[in-house]
Amino acid sequence: MKNMESDIIIDAPAEKVWNILMDFESHPEWNPFIRSISGEPKEGENITVRLKPPDGKEMTFRPVILKNEREKEFRWKGKLFIKGLFDGEHYFKLEKIDNSTTKFIHGENFSGILVGLLSGALKNTLAGFQDMNEALKARCEAA
Repeated sequence: MKNMESDIIIDAPAEKVWNILMDFESHPEWNPFIRSISGEPKEGENITVRLKPPDGKEMTFRPVILKNEREKEFRWKGKLFIKGLFDGEHYFKLEKIDNSTTKFIHGENFSGILVGLLSGALKNTLAGFQDMNEALKARCEAA
């Protein structure tokens, strides 16, 4: 298993960060990494996600929602072709620091038999997380 994670402090309440994160329709306006999300964010349901890592190729996949806990955590799991080959469990966590400050944690756990072979292809993934975190911070603090 391989884990990638980044975090950022956002000067906005968790409710505001959550609302912007979960407003899927607005992602193309501000999110440089996850270009679009569509579908119902209900546990057990599939959504469609289109992302583009920096200097990487755009990808579209249909992960299943594992967790949707308001103002705390949103998590999905996707796979490359078949389960167990190259799987990714992507997560967003919000930690309330105080009433007007939130720690946003963005990461992914990669597993499967191809993780070792494809780890070089993941080098832009962490940069994509960081780009998204900065863009989310800017949007939350400006709105």
